[in-house]
Amino acid sequence: MTIEKKTEGTELEIIVGGRLDTTTAPQLEAELKRSIDGITALNFDFSALEYLSSAGLRVLLAAQKVMNRQGTMSIRHVNETIMEVFEITGFSEILTIE
Repeated sequence: MTIEKKTEGTELEIIVGGRLDTTTAPQLEAELKRSIDGITALNFDFSALEYLSSAGLRVLLAAQKVMNRQGTMSIRHVNETIMEVFEITGFSEILTIE
């Protein structure tokens, strides 16, 4: 998995590539914990994400809970495979997917 961050003021974009699964989810979770303080807009770019497991969904849900208190969160550039995971799990109803 690759993680790239772009910060502009209180807006943070995280570009995730590869596989977000049991092995890599702790990396994203740690990166979010380091980076999310003071952020009012968190945007994920999933254009290079190939696979998403339940461990990845858990990290996204935790991030959404934090951002509900301090701002907004959106997920952008989701491919069909990842969108299907969001729809089957009901996460498409919880998350803002653009």
